Amino acid sequence: MVSDIHIGVIMDGNRRYAKLLMKSPNFGHNLGAKVARKMLNWIPEINKELQINIRYITAYTLSIENFSSRPKDELNFILNQISNECDSILNDESYPVNRHGFSVRFIGRIEILPQELQRKIKLVEEKTKTNKNYFLNLAVVYGGQQEIADAVKKIIDMKPRTSEEIEQLIKDNLYTPDQPFPDLIIRTGGEKRLSNFLTFQSAYSELIFTEKRWPEITKNDMISFLEEYKRRKRTFGK
Repeated sequence: MVSDIHIGVIMDGNRRYAKLLMKSPNFGHNLGAKVARKMLNWIPEINKELQINIRYITAYTLSIENFSSRPKDELNFILNQISNECDSILNDESYPVNRHGFSVRFIGRIEILPQELQRKIKLVEEKTKTNKNYFLNLAVVYGGQQEIADAVKKIIDMKPRTSEEIEQLIKDNLYTPDQPFPDLIIRTGGEKRLSNFLTFQSAYSELIFTEKRWPEITKNDMISFLEEYKRRKRTFGK
C-alpha cells in the first residue's frame, strides 16, 4: 500500500521573474497563480506516473510578513487574486479543486483579512469540506512562529505539567491537527531557507531548493523533485 504524502510548496520568485522580464510584480503574481492552478492538475497525473500518493498540499500563498510589508497596490492585487480563485472554486465546476475533489482549508491569521474575503473563504471551505480525494491548505497571512503562538494561546490555561504534554497539546492545536506533517517541502526561487513556513511541522521534512522561479516551474520539474524525494532514505533522526 502506498503511503499518503504531504508536500509543502514555497512558491517564491514571482517578483524576481517579473523583474527579469522588466514587468511589474503583479505580472509575476498573475503568472504564479496560473502555475499554482496547473499544479493541482499535475498532482493526479504525477501520482499515477510515479506510483506515489501525494494527498496533502500546503501552499505558501501570503506570509504574515508580506501582508505588512508589501506595497499597498501589490498587496491589493494579491488579495484580489485570492478572491478570484475563491470565486472560481465557488462557481466553476471545471476548476481543478472541483474536478479533482480537493478539500480546501485556509490557514493563517485569516481574521485580519478584509471581511468580504473572509466570507468567501468560509464559503469555499464549506463547499469543499466533503471532498476527500486531496487536501489543499492555502497558507494566507501565515507565519509558522505565529501558528505556534496561536496554539500556545489555546493551551495556556490547560496547565500541562510535562514537556511531553506541552508538545502533544501544541500538535493538537496547530492549524491542521488532523493532517500529517509535511514529508517534503519544495522552495522555488533560489533562496535556501524556510522563511517561517510550517516551523513546528517541518522538523523532519525533506527539503528541495531550486533556482527556478515559481512561474517557470513545469510538471517535469515537479516530477524531478518527487523522484529526488523517492531516492532519499528518511531516518527521522534515528
